[in-house]
Formats: sequence, C-alpha cells, structure tokens
Amino acid sequence: MIGRLNHVAIAVPDLEAATAVYRDTLGARVTPATEQPEHGVTVVFIELPNTKIELLEPLGEKSPIQAFLDRSPAGGIHHVCYEVDDILAARDQLKAQGARVLGDGEPKIGAHGKPVLFLHPKDMLGTLVELEQA
Repeated sequence: MIGRLNHVAIAVPDLEAATAVYRDTLGARVTPATEQPEHGVTVVFIELPNTKIELLEPLGEKSPIQAFLDRSPAGGIHHVCYEVDDILAARDQLKAQGARVLGDGEPKIGAHGKPVLFLHPKDMLGTLVELEQA
C-alpha cells in the first residue's frame, strides 16, 4: 500500500532560524516559506536527493503545531509522510483494519497540492502518519 517516504515533518518554533540551519550550516536547497492557513502552518521544504524535510511553524494560536510546541518547546519530529497510489482505497483498507483516520476522514489538499490524510498515532506505533496521493 505505502510507497516511498515523501517527507519527514519537523515542528519548529522559529522557521527562519531553522531554515538557516539547513540552508547555511548544512548547505541544503530550501524552498520559500509558504503559508497554509487551512492547516494552520507556514512550511518550508528542504529538498534532499531521496526525500524532503518539511519544517512547520505555527500560523496562529489555534495551530495544531502550536499545541505540539507547547508540549515540546524546542520542536521535534511531528510526522512522517508516505505516498500512496490511491488515497481513498488506502483509507478504506486502513479503516477496515481498524486504523483511525483523523478529522472527518475525507482527504484535504496538502502543502504539495495533493490529497492527504492523517492516521492516529495510537494506531501507528506512536507516530503521526500522513498519507499523500502520489
């Protein structure tokens, strides 16, 4: 069902400082910051040869990333994202096996402009998992 690792997302309290670490210290290629108001975040992607790192900064007080940073003020890994060929088929198969899909269970458009779903961490070995249609 799952395909390649699309990205690992890291919640950060200061997007500009985090971007500088990857760009200036590690020499990585970094995309411009993009606000995603529907998800309550501002994102930057670090482009690596085999995957991406997504840096997430809260966009507003009600951001789920702010809640994460309230528990882990220095930031940290927030989720991993895997590609799937058919997000609706993947959702239906996972739900039939007892996995919980967060939200209303319907895909939303993610930062790459593709449908995404999130799976409950308690069903995924303590890790928030995002599925993105390839």
